[in-house]
Amino acid sequence: MARKFPTAGFGILLTALLVAAPGHAQVRERSVPPADSRKKIPEPPAKLPKVGADKSRGLDFLFGALKVAPDEDSAKHVEARIWALWSQTSSDTTALLMSRAKTAVDAKQIDVALQLLTAVVKLRPDYIEGWNRRATLYYLQNDYNHSLQDIEQVLVREPRHFGALAGLGMIMQELGDEKRALDAFRKALAINPRLEKVPELVKTLTEKVEGRDI
Repeated sequence: MARKFPTAGFGILLTALLVAAPGHAQVRERSVPPADSRKKIPEPPAKLPKVGADKSRGLDFLFGALKVAPDEDSAKHVEARIWALWSQTSSDTTALLMSRAKTAVDAKQIDVALQLLTAVVKLRPDYIEGWNRRATLYYLQNDYNHSLQDIEQVLVREPRHFGALAGLGMIMQELGDEKRALDAFRKALAINPRLEKVPELVKTLTEKVEGRDI
């Protein structure tokens, strides 16, 4: 069973960060920044597979399969099915808003995308991909305040969300809190052992935070 993210502790951490480091977390500009490998966090594939309607049972099975996937291709297949279940919604309105938000992002209309995603989370606060996608956009704009708030909403609803955990690790690393970054990356990796770039980040941060083995 995946370890649950301590939501109460996260809330305390979030409050402390917002008070202690407001300058780091403000929006710097309302456009997509240049491509930067440091800003690459796990996102759903462009084309998601079709999945069944039993979301909770399906996710439990898929998370078990993800941990024991024998190779990269198998892991990517399972990961895509997890993203498909997370993205699944019974609301036609939510699906339409999410589709329009993606179109807006592709057109670099970030303000429009944020407005659409805000409508999603207000309409369906239990729909985690609305929160997660908005967290990603805030993160890409260096708006760490709002990104952290949305990540918290994701993890309250789905503590196994490796994308949100990896995003949390990225933010902690950029804010200079390497210990908490390492903790978040380790949690993400425990859930999805084949996350791209995360093993290297864990190795680098482990050496910085805990020192090299003697």
